[in-house]
Amino acid sequence: MRPSQILIAGLMAGGVFYSAPAAQQSAHGIRHAFLATGAETFIVSHTDRVVWRYPRPTRDGWMLPNGNMLLVLAHGKNYGGGVVEVTRGGRVQFEYRGKQKTVNTAQQIARDRYLIAEGGPKPCVLEVDTNGRTLVTLLLQSAAKDPQQQIGTVRKLANGNYLVPQPADKVVREYTAQGKVVWEKKTDGNPFCALRLPNQRTLIACTTGKCIIEVDRTGKVTWKLTNQDFQGARMLDLHSGIQRLPNGNLVFATHRPGRATAQLVEVNRAKQSVWTYSQPNRPAIRHFQILNTNGKALPGVPLR
Repeated sequence: MRPSQILIAGLMAGGVFYSAPAAQQSAHGIRHAFLATGAETFIVSHTDRVVWRYPRPTRDGWMLPNGNMLLVLAHGKNYGGGVVEVTRGGRVQFEYRGKQKTVNTAQQIARDRYLIAEGGPKPCVLEVDTNGRTLVTLLLQSAAKDPQQQIGTVRKLANGNYLVPQPADKVVREYTAQGKVVWEKKTDGNPFCALRLPNQRTLIACTTGKCIIEVDRTGKVTWKLTNQDFQGARMLDLHSGIQRLPNGNLVFATHRPGRATAQLVEVNRAKQSVWTYSQPNRPAIRHFQILNTNGKALPGVPLR
């Protein structure tokens, strides 16, 4: 049984479930289980129940193949943020304490290695092993002073390079491990999240630009989602995390939802909304990971 199936079977948080009003809506019968990060950190089952919580605000997070959670902890007083891998019971398997102002994102890139991005006087991307040793240090180009706006959700690519959204600089760059920029795309808004697709195009969430774009290697926009695709409704408003599903659909999080705006929205390639999650009693979702659809685990590595 896969971790996300175990999760829904109830083997989490000591078997205690947290009831919540129905929040998922879909005319297509879609129901997702997902991990949400932000002011609250929790997992919702495809039956709309909160089945796991973590008692800290987070900036990014993953459910790992072994069922553990990799979480980027928000910074606080005398604490520059950090990264933890925890079991579903809350036992810490790995911990990294930030050395600058904030830790913005993390990714497990091997069983014994993590990618970690820090904002501060020297914004950087690190590769750290399970013993806390720094194996790679990549210093980033940035004119920004706000550590939370220097770096978005960094991801390591299959070619060994790093795809780095830099919100305040309004650019997405691809860096080599030696710090050379081999590709970049200027954006109209602050890019929070960028994904390299299997066809080598890049999907970018431009938060303040109120759009999500797909661009080719030349920088040409090949697909664009805006609020006009929702009849002008304010669905894309400081949207943050995005995830491309195996069926080609796109899910995005709105970090500042209004009363009529869902926290999570799924659209197909034709830009039609096919699923939403809206829970007014919970804060905005910063990033997320869709875990399963209608109880069936998603195949492959999450593209998020």
